Amino acid sequence: MAENDPDHDLTPDELHEIERKFDPELAFRPTGRSIGVIISVALVAMSVYHFYASGFGLVRELLHRGIHLSFVLGLVFLLFAWRRSLSTEIPAPAWHRISGVPFVDLLLAVLAVVASLYLPLLPPEVISVRVGNPSEIDVIMGTALLLLTLEATRRSVGPTLPIIALVFVAFALFGPWAPGALKHGGVAWEGLINHLYMTNQGIYGIAIGVMAQYVFLFILFGVLATRIGLGQLFIDLAMVIAGRYAGGPAKVAIFSSAFMGTISGSSIANTVTTGALTIPAMKKVGYPPHFSGAVEATSSTGGQITPPILGAAAFIMVEYLEIPLRDVLAAALFPALLHYFGIFIMVHLEARKLGLRGLRADELPKAGLVLRQHWLSVIPLIILVYMILTGKTPDFAAVYGIIACVVVGFLNPVNRLTLHDLWLALSDGARNTLAVGAAAATVGIVVGVVTLTGVGFRLGYVVVQTATDIGNVISGIWPLSVFTVGQWTLFFSLVLIAVACIIMGAGIPTTATYIILVAVAAPALGLLEVEPIVAHFFVFYYGVLADITPPVALAAYAAAGIAGANPFKTGNTAFRLGIAKALVPFVFVYSPALLIVTEGFTWGSFAVTLAGAMVGIAGLGVAFSGFFLTHMSRLERWWVGLVSLLFIAPGLATMALGALLWAPVMILQLRKL
Repeated sequence: MAENDPDHDLTPDELHEIERKFDPELAFRPTGRSIGVIISVALVAMSVYHFYASGFGLVRELLHRGIHLSFVLGLVFLLFAWRRSLSTEIPAPAWHRISGVPFVDLLLAVLAVVASLYLPLLPPEVISVRVGNPSEIDVIMGTALLLLTLEATRRSVGPTLPIIALVFVAFALFGPWAPGALKHGGVAWEGLINHLYMTNQGIYGIAIGVMAQYVFLFILFGVLATRIGLGQLFIDLAMVIAGRYAGGPAKVAIFSSAFMGTISGSSIANTVTTGALTIPAMKKVGYPPHFSGAVEATSSTGGQITPPILGAAAFIMVEYLEIPLRDVLAAALFPALLHYFGIFIMVHLEARKLGLRGLRADELPKAGLVLRQHWLSVIPLIILVYMILTGKTPDFAAVYGIIACVVVGFLNPVNRLTLHDLWLALSDGARNTLAVGAAAATVGIVVGVVTLTGVGFRLGYVVVQTATDIGNVISGIWPLSVFTVGQWTLFFSLVLIAVACIIMGAGIPTTATYIILVAVAAPALGLLEVEPIVAHFFVFYYGVLADITPPVALAAYAAAGIAGANPFKTGNTAFRLGIAKALVPFVFVYSPALLIVTEGFTWGSFAVTLAGAMVGIAGLGVAFSGFFLTHMSRLERWWVGLVSLLFIAPGLATMALGALLWAPVMILQLRKL
């Protein structure tokens, strides 16, 4: 394996093993032929159903969510074992299992389907009577679905999210004993199940609705687009664009990951897909193994914040904020570009510092050949983006994007799609949605408790009050007293929320993290009169940052597995490279113009904000790299780093002050040449 032999070229099986090891969402259990055929048919049926329901069918909202959830939970119990294992060997025949699947899991799969469909199949007039006064069978079915959802999520995602959900359930039940401002009257079990199961505020809420209506189709589109050659086109184009320059393979990693982010919202999948090529190439030209892995991991997490998919968060924002998808994508564009700009600066400076070369002409693909072979594969993405920009609904755009993928696949002579390939793509697309679907249902439990108890606003009050107390102390110290208590309150509220978001996001899918954080952290920003779209993007960015923040930096650990590097060292380096992602949310809170669609937007304020943010991010890159025109002393690095923080609130005054404070370092650097 790569951990023992850093120069070993990884085989596809070894890459798949790394992906399974670090991404619990892909740790499927091996099954025999009989159950395997059933699972394959069910997965394809799931894809076909969602395609039909979104594109051509008229399915009642609750029924659509119930059918989606029944597919998700039933298949999770068939595909994910009780205890996660990396073995690809089918267990030996035994009396208690069929084709590697225990009887108990088959039973749980059936129960999950029944519990998921029980309520949606009831007549609407019956449901309206039962809400607020559930029958005994309603409570039994709701309890069963709650427990099965938690177990399915534990198997497919890990224990963190179910534990969080259980804590919230306990908070709802034992509210009278909660401390301080969190204390509330409590709720009986029947009342809790009524809210979480019988209404659209819980398991059948917005989270699972968005997964069923939008996210499934976009994940399927990404699988099909990759299969017809779009992913390879992105990688080859990145090689053509950036490969020849100093430290070329690292810049290829940035460009290819940015391109791949347009069709894939999975940090770990992006890391393994592009990292199999870029990480060995980076090591070959002289980058240290841990730095090579960190570059790929940090670049790949950008897929979570890159339009048009944003790791599914874009569609949740559409529902919560009730704005068109194109507005969300417009708001996401420049913060994502700043993320990649920050990585690019550090990669370039590292290459200059180490004196690294680019790729030779014989190591690069030919631009003309690349375009001739793969130009057809970009048509579905163009169709998808065009429909979104012209105001079509996301599901409508995704359906026609999928149709375009299939048509191009059958016509393209280079990556021709066969019926067998289409079957596998439909199966893989559905399989890739199972973990995030189970997580969405569990998030519905958390959000349901929040809406039932009002804990989001209670936590918001605690955060703001704590930040105010800190601000009162800080504002009494000269020269920090030049800022008002209100300014310090906003700053420390942002810091507290950012830390909470990173901790909450550790080991949880970013879409699930975002939904929870919107419910429990965004209200604090609302109390500080931060615009809703700004608050949503703030918590989302810090939730995504968890993928490269030790000690649970899953994307970085996957990259370390490919690079043969120390995982923790790779994670620390990835966080350093991704520092722009930590700075940018503060920038758009203080200067919302960066998100374009905010109130009072002007192109002048946008230009100043973007320029200031770029200078600040470049300054942080210089400080962390320790190299500008030449090597920097420790004092120079600290000075530049502190000066760069001025650009958190970009403006002409701060930019002028920053340039003035930068001048001594620039003079010292010039004298060292």
